[in-house]
Amino acid sequence: MWTASPFFPTVPLTLTSTPKHHRPTTTTTTTMMSLNAPPPPPPIPGGGGEGGGPLTALTRLLWGRSLPPTPLISAVRSTWSATWHLMMRQLAPSSSGGSYSRPASPYPSAVSEAHLSSPEGLVLYAAHPCPWAHRTLLVRALKGLDLPPVSLVVPDPDTGSWVFPGGRDWATGKRSLREVYGAASGRATVPMLWDRVRGEVACNESYGIIDFFNRLGAPEGEGGAAPPELVPEGSEGEIGRWNGLIYPNVNNGVYRCGFAQSQEAYDVAVNDLFTTLDMLESHLSTSRYLCGDVLTLADVCLFTTLIRFDLVYNVLFKCTKKKLLEYPNLHGYTKDIYQIPKVAETCNFEAIMDGYYRTLFPLNPSNIRPVMPSDCEHEHLSQPHNRESLSSIGKHPQLLAT
Repeated sequence: MWTASPFFPTVPLTLTSTPKHHRPTTTTTTTMMSLNAPPPPPPIPGGGGEGGGPLTALTRLLWGRSLPPTPLISAVRSTWSATWHLMMRQLAPSSSGGSYSRPASPYPSAVSEAHLSSPEGLVLYAAHPCPWAHRTLLVRALKGLDLPPVSLVVPDPDTGSWVFPGGRDWATGKRSLREVYGAASGRATVPMLWDRVRGEVACNESYGIIDFFNRLGAPEGEGGAAPPELVPEGSEGEIGRWNGLIYPNVNNGVYRCGFAQSQEAYDVAVNDLFTTLDMLESHLSTSRYLCGDVLTLADVCLFTTLIRFDLVYNVLFKCTKKKLLEYPNLHGYTKDIYQIPKVAETCNFEAIMDGYYRTLFPLNPSNIRPVMPSDCEHEHLSQPHNRESLSSIGKHPQLLAT
């Protein structure tokens, strides 16, 4: 709400008079600036002095007498609203009701069994800001995999597309992920598993990739311990049920909040999100992980969203009803997983914040990145979580902190 117009501030009075010993006996000269005179336009970066070009001319017109504040604000609001909806349709397709509708991928959702014996023929394309790509980096680290090798991409600040930080991809020589995908239809997204032998996308569905990584053979862990089995025998159904709840309401739920293009769509999404978080908070009060005592792929999928919650989703995506810090069990659960060996190495908080605040222009047109919340810093996440008491197997090797 506007309480005062910034375009017509109060103008101070200026008094001038002749020196006392020369003052006329009958008159006093007092000059006051007109209260109706518009202030000068604000300085324009690179305006070029008095000439200034079209931008300066437009600015002087807007701040002049010809366009009072109310019509100006109305015109800017209408123009920005139309532009915002146009950009959002490009960024995040929506339904007729304004609900975010994640496009389906035309590529395989699972990795062929044939690749299990030859992972060296694959390349994983991933990016630190992306929670879906983070899943793949996390499982790869937990399993101790060296293959397939990784090629990291970063968001181009001008276009928002994925590009290679060194200029070209070490595996293909391409400059951008779009070039790696080639002329094929569909969006150039991460994560993506590329078949170098066939020159095609093997899979770009995150769950298909982490399931494949879990099934790959891996060397023994530290101290001769076997790497964790993230789909324990008999747990497939339970993992599937958790993912069926978490994916639409939490993983994709934060995007449904942030990319909503109507109040109604946002209200539904934010209610689904926090209703599910409340339920997870209750469940984790008596269970160390989603499926009991051991970490599973369901936990991996939940963790990569939770670790970003207070960092970006709470503010940028308007998930403001509660912070993760206000959920004692969910927050402790996040710290518990963060402290598992090799997990923290996959969490690049600076890249995450830059990737959201400096790339999603329609959501943050100022390009200003806020300060990192203290509860998201490594020092805080490394503090004791006291969740060992919920585990009947105690400090299992896969759960020990580094």
